[in-house]
Amino acid sequence: MKTLYGVDSVPGDWPASAVCIGKFDGVHAGHRAVITDLKAIAAREQLTAVVVTFDRHPLALLSPATCPSTLVSAGQKLTLLAETGVDATLLLEFNHALSSLPPREFVERILVTALHARFVLVGRDFRFGAGGAGDVDLLRDLGVEFGFEVRTIDDVKPDGERRVSSTWIRELLGTGAVTAAGQLLAHLPTVRGLVVHGAARGRELGFPTANLSADSEGLIPADGVYAGWLTDGGRRYPAAISVGNNPTFDGVAQKQVEAYVLDEVDLDLYDHVVDVSFVERIRGMVAYSGIDPLIEQIRDDVVRVRSILARESSH
Repeated sequence: MKTLYGVDSVPGDWPASAVCIGKFDGVHAGHRAVITDLKAIAAREQLTAVVVTFDRHPLALLSPATCPSTLVSAGQKLTLLAETGVDATLLLEFNHALSSLPPREFVERILVTALHARFVLVGRDFRFGAGGAGDVDLLRDLGVEFGFEVRTIDDVKPDGERRVSSTWIRELLGTGAVTAAGQLLAHLPTVRGLVVHGAARGRELGFPTANLSADSEGLIPADGVYAGWLTDGGRRYPAAISVGNNPTFDGVAQKQVEAYVLDEVDLDLYDHVVDVSFVERIRGMVAYSGIDPLIEQIRDDVVRVRSILARESSH
């Protein structure tokens, strides 16, 4: 996948394109259905398949107080989009200049002049241009004028009723339901971050953990213990993951993500940027009366993690 950072980075000889536009937060199953249709149209019409998306949620600029937590960072989003096999992604910085473009100028500058769009795919509630003044009907009118066809795509509804949405996935992660969230995402919920030095309590207990920095990327699920994977430089390790403030000990920062990699001795991950992916929640956080019951619980957690990951790997 070719990544284009800003409309000015699009080469002047860019080929005619089929384009879909959206936030693509999480690159979930609904988004992937849109991209599948986009690729089919592009192949049939001999066009380049392009996703146009933004470096942040528009509300982060327009209404920070009401902006939801994003499921993935811009970098994670680009990685996920690349996995779909789309030809290119145009990542737009959602700044004041972009947000103030009139709808017609947005279409003319980005879709027509830069991408030479012939087909444009959007959701039925798509809005564009300053103040969200543009809607699908206006986009169709502009398509007639500038020579592109507009199509709307219904989101996937795996439960037969409720459409897949980033909001629904956030709700699931907020309760620790990572398995259900992963089904809607069509990939495992993942946090990416730098491994930093912690308090070394895990090592003292016999279960050394990789501690992610506080500024990690991706939406962290509810406090608890999870079965999952830690990926470093393309190598994936089975892991027992703890999320929370470890109530057995005092003075632990909130929402700490720690991953104990199973069966690895002297694995040095410090200063590595790793992905921690969540498969299944085992339990919530509990404050223990002492070290011995905590160690016994961790041993039980590790046994359960092995079983869960063995089952997941066999599918």
